Amino acid sequence: MPNAKRMSPDLLVRNAKLRSGKICDISISEGRFEDIKENLTGPAERVIDANGKLATEPFVIAHLHLDKVMTGAIAEETVLAEYQGSSMRGAMTAIELASKVKEHYEESQILQRVRKVLIEAEYYGVNHLRAFADVDTKAKLTGVKALLKAKEEFKDRIDIQIVAFPQDGILKEPGAEELLYKSMDLGADLVGGIPWIELTEEDSRKHIDIAFEIAKKYDADISMLTDDAGDPALRTTEYLATSTIKNGLIGRVTACHARATALYDEAHHREFAALLKKAGVGIVTDPHTGPLHVRVKELLNAGVTVALSQDDVYDAYYPYGRCNLLEVAFLAAHLLWMMSSQDREILYDMITFNAAKIMRIDHYGLTAGNPANLVILNAEDLREAFTYHSEPLYGIKNGVVHCETHLGSKRYVRR
Repeated sequence: MPNAKRMSPDLLVRNAKLRSGKICDISISEGRFEDIKENLTGPAERVIDANGKLATEPFVIAHLHLDKVMTGAIAEETVLAEYQGSSMRGAMTAIELASKVKEHYEESQILQRVRKVLIEAEYYGVNHLRAFADVDTKAKLTGVKALLKAKEEFKDRIDIQIVAFPQDGILKEPGAEELLYKSMDLGADLVGGIPWIELTEEDSRKHIDIAFEIAKKYDADISMLTDDAGDPALRTTEYLATSTIKNGLIGRVTACHARATALYDEAHHREFAALLKKAGVGIVTDPHTGPLHVRVKELLNAGVTVALSQDDVYDAYYPYGRCNLLEVAFLAAHLLWMMSSQDREILYDMITFNAAKIMRIDHYGLTAGNPANLVILNAEDLREAFTYHSEPLYGIKNGVVHCETHLGSKRYVRR
């Protein structure tokens, strides 16, 4: 049988620099990478000349409190003072103060704020996002419902995973457990948690046990905020890891923040890192939003998957943020003292491959046959990318150019 005639690719990106430094052409057909090699020949429906700029995998936000974005004007300055001051010893007080925001929750207003932030994330090359929505007797299911609508609205632009998050506790907040079940029935993707906020160690462990019960019922992954305070006695990340092994969810559980672990003594921290690796628990750290952060280099050297993320966008806990992960990596380079060329590669992995692994994104990366998701940066290497953290020149999702930056006028075009 004669070979079928090769069709022209839908999109051809010429002269793209890969992270290896190699200049290649990238052909895309039917929403997937077809070829990535030098000097591809033949026509295409559309041709983009990258002019030697860096073409990479798109960015992945593995932790964002999306229901709270742009609510900073509602929150009191005292929240920031408690959360970021005194080595985070007032973190629990900060959460209690910040809960006032949820007195103003309306689905339509949440959705309006969320749209603005998702559009901005798209412009900055984000293709995947894990969004937390508070679930408690104040927020009820309002945030979850708003994010479910946003997920559907943006499904062709950003892949969103929704985490049902009991911000004020489960045992401490009667009714939260029932709302978690209802959130999963509505369509939330992951079970969240914040066990360290409970009033006793026994309740903290029960909080985690309940989350695993729900996750197993719905065959869902878990993402929790653990040990997010300046108290070296906190151990909920460890119990989360041991519970992961016990419940057979290895590789499906994430711990966010875990800031107290920075205060562990050296011997205990080595044991802690080994436990995380054994459980396949990924860590998402946000060193720009609080004065403590996990020991990134030590965890990475121990084989633990660690990602950087945005965490907040102008809310009670953080007054800035624009879902620009190059900016997040730039800040982390200073906070973590990771300045070498090798460090830059590690940091870039933390906003791409590591975050994608934590979110369990299949077929991620610039490989023939994978979905054609990529960004073309306004930079020729990672040093330049981190220095200026400019918006990408092109954002491409499933082979479609969704965003272009016209540098002369700083204008954005949605395709």
